[in-house]
Amino acid sequence: MRKIINFFTRRKERDNSVASMTIHQFAESLGNAIDAKDHYTCSHSEEVAEVALLLGKQLGIPERECELLHIAGHLHDIGKIGLPDSILKKEGKLTGSEYEMVKQHPAMGADIVKPVASVAGLESVTGIILHHHERFDGCGYPYGLKGRKIPFGAKVIAVADTLSAMASNRPYRQAIEFPKIVAEIKACSGTQFDPVVVDAFLNVSDRIEDYFKQHDLQQAKTFESAGLTASEQVVLVHQ
Repeated sequence: MRKIINFFTRRKERDNSVASMTIHQFAESLGNAIDAKDHYTCSHSEEVAEVALLLGKQLGIPERECELLHIAGHLHDIGKIGLPDSILKKEGKLTGSEYEMVKQHPAMGADIVKPVASVAGLESVTGIILHHHERFDGCGYPYGLKGRKIPFGAKVIAVADTLSAMASNRPYRQAIEFPKIVAEIKACSGTQFDPVVVDAFLNVSDRIEDYFKQHDLQQAKTFESAGLTASEQVVLVHQ
């Protein structure tokens, strides 16, 4: 009897592992789909997922919750797939109405993943996507949640998302140097970001910087093998 129980236990663990891997691959594919809409953000979802995972481990978050953070990182901007390219790729400042449209992407993203999340047991991912633009001081969107009312995973993604955005070239500015990014995130502790998450970020900022350097190097090699010119690589290398 014990052998039978152990057999089915191992089988269940194996099936769960396969299901988890499939969900991860699906999330990564969806993240790549939205990133592909704009070459300025071609690796943004991957960067957010990796940084969020590192922050989660530094914070001592349980392995399963770290896995959900990683999935949410890949999917956090999936709602942008419903935004027109004229807004996503606009080089100048957004108008008030355009910005209001952009602010709808967390809710659209949550609606997109909700049916799958409810079946796969990933309900917390939906909440992370919905609230990743909330601010610790209550001045974010879509609901203006404050402090502990914001899902903790969403507060982790918020730091990872901002970091990746600042480290990337955008149509309206060049990538920001990493020391300045660290200083900016530190300055926003207690206002835009949860101080607990910021402290974790500061403790692993060197490792995150190394990740971005290696990531940029890998991209540069990819561009070179694809035959891109030096000027084209400059545009793309910090995505």
